[in-house]
Amino acid sequence: MRENSVAVGVRLHNVTKRYGSVEAVRNLTLEVYEGELLVLLGPSGCGKTTTLRLVAGLERPDAGEIELFGQVVSGSRWVPPEARGIGLVFQDYALFPHLRVAENVAFGLRGWRRRQAMERVAEVLDLVGLSECADRYPHELSGGEQQRVALARALAPRPRLLLLDEPLSNLDAELRKRMRAELRRIVKGSGITALFVTHDQQEAFALADRIGVLSRGRLWQVGAPEELYHAPACRFVADFIGEATFLPGRVEAHAILTELGRFPGNGLPEGTRVELMLRPSDLRLVPDPEGPGVVVDRHFRGAESLYDVRLPSGVLVRASLGESQGLPPGTRVRLEPVSHRAVVFPVE
Repeated sequence: MRENSVAVGVRLHNVTKRYGSVEAVRNLTLEVYEGELLVLLGPSGCGKTTTLRLVAGLERPDAGEIELFGQVVSGSRWVPPEARGIGLVFQDYALFPHLRVAENVAFGLRGWRRRQAMERVAEVLDLVGLSECADRYPHELSGGEQQRVALARALAPRPRLLLLDEPLSNLDAELRKRMRAELRRIVKGSGITALFVTHDQQEAFALADRIGVLSRGRLWQVGAPEELYHAPACRFVADFIGEATFLPGRVEAHAILTELGRFPGNGLPEGTRVELMLRPSDLRLVPDPEGPGVVVDRHFRGAESLYDVRLPSGVLVRASLGESQGLPPGTRVRLEPVSHRAVVFPVE
């Protein structure tokens, strides 16, 4: 449990899954707290969907144990998917085209009394904002509305855990952006525990209470979005999460000497070669005809632009600047650290 005594809803302990000689998931240990929306983030093939399928019971682990709400469901005992109390939402919403929206939502309520089922359908359709669409067919809905129907259907049986495998990936960019906020509102409003899989960093940042970063079947770090961005635990997370410059340096006289000045030594031994991670906002870009840096490229981002600046050593660094001060390639500049605090990675 966490310090605030929130109970653990999902626990994976040393879980491994192999496909032939490939370890899709390797010794994965993870906890998802009750009522939390945790996002698994990583590149294609990192093991995030396999992890979701293991939790759902759609795959059996080769090693390790999985618990749901204090009960072992994989490992020393096996509980089939239909007995795990899980709601699933996938990329393909799999709505029945011949059934109306209310009938699609009610599909998972077979065995309920009709009156109770209809009351529950009305309740979840209201939650997802589709009460007026109950009598429509899926083809009469937009992509975002279809996504919300699939979510309502997953929530209808009152599962304790909701698993979502990139459910927004089939939407266009603008609708996808709007649906992130809507999806978080719905999931958090239901009070359900949720595990969401995506390769999209912006999606993870918009949705997550915490994010788990995976690569090559390994879980590298779990933390709040701000923690992963400002205090990555390893070079991979630093490089994968957001924009980053890795500036070479060396520890001398209890400080790290770099081309951009001195930074605190972080207690590393003298002579240690390091890389400092700097985000674009960590550097102030100042136009200066005598400046040592040269702008080589500009990336327009609306309210600001990101600039690639080449230093005399040939190192390329990236800094941000308000769009009102746009600088063309070839402009000479100097780079000033906004703060001399930096994340440091020893070079092996």
